Amino acid sequence: MNAQPIHEGGCACGAVRVRVAGAPKEVNLCHCMTCRRIHGAPFGVYAIFPRSAFQVSGDTVAWESSAAGKRHHCPVCGSPVYLAFDGVDEIEVPAGIFDETGLYRPQYEIWCESAEPWHDAQGRPRFPRGAP
Repeated sequence: MNAQPIHEGGCACGAVRVRVAGAPKEVNLCHCMTCRRIHGAPFGVYAIFPRSAFQVSGDTVAWESSAAGKRHHCPVCGSPVYLAFDGVDEIEVPAGIFDETGLYRPQYEIWCESAEPWHDAQGRPRFPRGAP
């Protein structure tokens, strides 16, 4: 029996830690204006896991960024920790939160209507708005 890979990460100050088991269901690169502002960067990259594969330790504060979406961040340093949508059995974890680099390569890009014109998609499928 193969053991599922475990990967861990945390916020900038270390007050919140996350742990995921197994491979993500998918990985996207998002250019929406909310992600750009949340990350203070031209895009966010999210590894999407089943809720059952995700654990968080430490307190987070949730911000309702859409009617169904809540973005959780560290109340101490403000780092984004995860995104959850009501009624969806998935957790979106920012790829930059993990202790290791190079874990999750984006498979596609969304909200490309807001993408920087200099951004190179490196052959990934691109969608003007939300996920396909």
